[in-house]
Amino acid sequence: MSDVTETTDTSQDFDVEDASLSKGSATDADSSAAPHSRLDDEGDVAADYIEELLDICDLDGDIDIEVTDGRAYISVNASGESNLRVLSRTETVAALQELTRLAVQTKTGEFSRLILDVGGSREQRQRELEKLVDGAIAGIEAGSMSAHLEPMSSYERKLVHDIVAERGFASESEGEGRDRHTVISRA
Repeated sequence: MSDVTETTDTSQDFDVEDASLSKGSATDADSSAAPHSRLDDEGDVAADYIEELLDICDLDGDIDIEVTDGRAYISVNASGESNLRVLSRTETVAALQELTRLAVQTKTGEFSRLILDVGGSREQRQRELEKLVDGAIAGIEAGSMSAHLEPMSSYERKLVHDIVAERGFASESEGEGRDRHTVISRA
């Protein structure tokens, strides 16, 4: 069985790019005013969905819920002898995240921007993105005017923008839909 731990950080950092996707829903500022906010409810629904999935797959995991930066973060970590590796591939986590978002949207009637992490997959992806950015910056330092990265989710693009800024370079998102990607250049 899974254990669920819930933590809440009421700091709200709103992502304008994703804000247009949640038209008609309560604003993040409104949700932080209530003791049990929309994001807390979203996390609870997502945790229930993931817990059922783990039971079906006969996997044990501890589920942590955190609300921060205007999103619900759901982390599933191995408990005991659990083999969560079967669910922690980047593509699998992305698919599970979308299914979980759909389950939340079905239950709450509102668009969800929740982030799912399985067995530290987000931390691993962060390291992959750092290597990708470092390679692109090396190309720019070798004489390229800019570097176009592969298309990725808005959350991953935000991580890339943060990494690029830490490295003293500039970045912007270009393209539409599934082709939206980050372009890195000198600051």
